[in-house]
Amino acid sequence: MSTFGTLNAALSGVNAAQQGLSVTGQNIANANTAGYTRQRVTTSAMGETANVGLFSNGARPGQGVSVDGVARLADTFLDAQVRSTSASAGYTAVRSNVLTAMEDSTHEPGAAGISAKLQIFWAGWGAMSNKAGESGPAATLLAAANDLTGQIAGGYRDLESQWSKTRAQVDDMTTDLNNAASQVADLNLRIRSTLAAGGSANEMLDQRSQLTATIASLAGGSVRDTGDGMVDVLVGGNAIVTGGTARGVQVTGGYAMDADGTGGDPVRLEWQDRRGSAVPLDGGELAGALSVLAPAGTGAAGTGGVIAEAAKSYNVFATKLADKVNAVHQAGATTSGQTGVAFFSITSGQPAAKGIAVAVTDVSELATGAAGGGALSGANADALSRLGTGKDSPDSSWSGFVTGLGTASRTGQQQGNLAAASAVNATQLQASSSSVSLNEENLNLLTYQHAYQAAARVMTAVDEMLDVLINRTGLVGR
Repeated sequence: MSTFGTLNAALSGVNAAQQGLSVTGQNIANANTAGYTRQRVTTSAMGETANVGLFSNGARPGQGVSVDGVARLADTFLDAQVRSTSASAGYTAVRSNVLTAMEDSTHEPGAAGISAKLQIFWAGWGAMSNKAGESGPAATLLAAANDLTGQIAGGYRDLESQWSKTRAQVDDMTTDLNNAASQVADLNLRIRSTLAAGGSANEMLDQRSQLTATIASLAGGSVRDTGDGMVDVLVGGNAIVTGGTARGVQVTGGYAMDADGTGGDPVRLEWQDRRGSAVPLDGGELAGALSVLAPAGTGAAGTGGVIAEAAKSYNVFATKLADKVNAVHQAGATTSGQTGVAFFSITSGQPAAKGIAVAVTDVSELATGAAGGGALSGANADALSRLGTGKDSPDSSWSGFVTGLGTASRTGQQQGNLAAASAVNATQLQASSSSVSLNEENLNLLTYQHAYQAAARVMTAVDEMLDVLINRTGLVGR
């Protein structure tokens, strides 16, 4: 290599070290930037073919170093794991939050729960059995009955509110999903154009990676690299992003829960370009929300949406309570000897929400005595006070519902915690591979600094050699 060739090699070293310092500075500046993936300068030695033959001078050094590009140190396997765990965490989190809110709305156990209201109601009948015809115990009984029906209606309204709240969240999630898909499609085009022009698209790749993780947390899905800088995003095996095109989705269905949760227009996600064609979801927050908004099942297995199933249980309980009490009350006699008087009035369709009410308004309408056995005997009131016991009592039905809801809530919370822990672990593994380590970057700064100084020293040495060769050769002996 000539002296001037050595100078060029040293210059390439200076340029490579300078590029390395710039990239290291970029990493340090973005150490706290969410989603940023650390970068490294990639270099390779520029070789020179050795002369062979008669006039060969033997092996010769190369031409310096070539800066090939700036690599983005991401791990596609870890990125895919983050998306997968995010989808599972999103699904279980929505279900866990809804189930927890439903459990809290029952106020069980506690003085405001229906179980406590039932005990007070039955105790009121017990007091009437000892003081039949007296207005004081009657007023206490009627107040307890109205309090009980009000608690049943309030619990049902809480379910309606939870359903409507979740339904509104589905609209917001759908908007976020469409926005994320559109941004991924736009970034696909920009990344392909930048790479084709020989530029670096690392920052845009970071943005796209974050957006695909957002799509996964909302609707599950996977990412497929097309090999030209662009990716396709699949949801349930169907592309929501293909190259530079995003496929929109929309939500259909009502905004209020049906009376019994079994009919009406179910809420579902559809493709905008194929009305009536549901989007198959395999995870994500949208899948979790749609699962809890599903109608109640037609059987007794409780396989429908959890909110509608709970509403159905409220209606069954309210109907059972009214039927049980009315059957015994109508068989007894009031103080005036009247029989066949219903204690509760109930309307079919929405018995829990607004159909069950206390039909009796005065002590004279209470059937405390047995028919034909004396109106003031209190025998019928005593029978009513014992309706809360037994396997088929209203109390046991309510207790079964609360226990089942509590079990489902605990299971949902456990699943949510496990999924969240998996998502956090996957994110930490991704961060350990691709995030910026300030200690490592400080070492890189020293490495590039010394490389720069060494290459500059070579240039200085060559410059001095050339100065001697050009300006001082032939001066010896003068």
